[in-house]
Amino acid sequence: MLIANARILDPSCEPPVDFIGDILIEGDRIIKVGSNLAQTKIAQGAQHIDASGLCAAPGFLDIHVHLRDPGFTHKEDTITGCKAAAAGGVTGVCCMPNTKPVTDSEEVLSYILDKAKDADARVYPIASITKGMLGQELNDIAALHACGAVAVSDDGRPVENGGMMLKALKEAYKAGVPVISHCEDLTIIDGGIINEGRISKELGVKGMDRASEDSITAREIVLAESSDTAIHIAHVSTKGSVQLIREAKARGVKVTCETAPHYMMMTDELLLSYNANFRMNPPLREQEDCEAIVEGVLDGTIDAIVTDHAPHAAEEKANFLKAPNGIVGLETSFAAACTVLVHQCGMSLLDLVKLMSTNPANLLRLPGGTLREGSFADIVLFDPDRSWTVDAEKLHSKSKNTPFDGLELTGRVVRTILGGKTVFEL
Repeated sequence: MLIANARILDPSCEPPVDFIGDILIEGDRIIKVGSNLAQTKIAQGAQHIDASGLCAAPGFLDIHVHLRDPGFTHKEDTITGCKAAAAGGVTGVCCMPNTKPVTDSEEVLSYILDKAKDADARVYPIASITKGMLGQELNDIAALHACGAVAVSDDGRPVENGGMMLKALKEAYKAGVPVISHCEDLTIIDGGIINEGRISKELGVKGMDRASEDSITAREIVLAESSDTAIHIAHVSTKGSVQLIREAKARGVKVTCETAPHYMMMTDELLLSYNANFRMNPPLREQEDCEAIVEGVLDGTIDAIVTDHAPHAAEEKANFLKAPNGIVGLETSFAAACTVLVHQCGMSLLDLVKLMSTNPANLLRLPGGTLREGSFADIVLFDPDRSWTVDAEKLHSKSKNTPFDGLELTGRVVRTILGGKTVFEL
């Protein structure tokens, strides 16, 4: 395959690559990146893709996804989740362990990896920190890593016991395994379902105080700093957490973090619609939080953009007060981030690709995030200036619980290539 006349964006190189050129693929690998490759002998007979007017970048890596497989396949499964990923330019997903059974054994890891062999994206399982995600007994982190887990997290729940978390950080650091923390104090949440503030009071529903997230973010930073280990903070949503992480990084603490597009562009005002597709955990916050998240992305405090793709069936989302938290996001992530960061804030496309591809690969030590010769031919072609309107019913996910339905976004994935084969084409 020859991708010709593309604007090639590769933040993994030093200096970063941004030029009009060609990418030559043989089998599942990139064998040459350069100019006028169509004239070379090796390109003769190759499938030619004219990418004029498009950007070519390393396929996006989403390191925070719920595929719901095994156990909740009425919401999503590995195959449908990866189809949604491909439609969003995502060539690799890290799936969280709150499955049924929990991803805390070689058997579940093997099931996930085996099912992913035929999927339209690479699947990297994340195992739980504690057995059954019950917070009572630490898993054998090194053994789970040897069985294919790329990281550990009890995401969906916090590790409530600080001593347990400290032990996990030490064991994981010794084994070279990243730890991802879901920062939430359940005693502060106490049944809250949306951000605590003016909107929760107006709706008469129990709120989720920012202190819940901020207090555990602070705890994880202290634990990592005191033990000289590393921590990755999941789905940052508050101005307080951004500032805590910024200050910790300045001190040299080994802390990294991620956020999702909805925290950059949506506030809890949307919940006045009483639509549960605007309910997720952490919840949509207030305008000052949105602004702090964007500032954190722009100044490098926030390392990666993820989706926290969390599918739920329509009937589960029908009752605003009883609905489970979570939204789908794989197909809208790039477009939403491009709209806010590139078109509204002036971020370079290279920096956006770094946040969605190169940085996630580096954070969890995954293959990908690069267009270097010899690397996997996992490539996304996109038009950063193409506007489109999200239609939930046209999403590839089994579930349609998107907060972006009906919203016009700017930035469109046109083709996704996985291992040298097209897995999505607009």
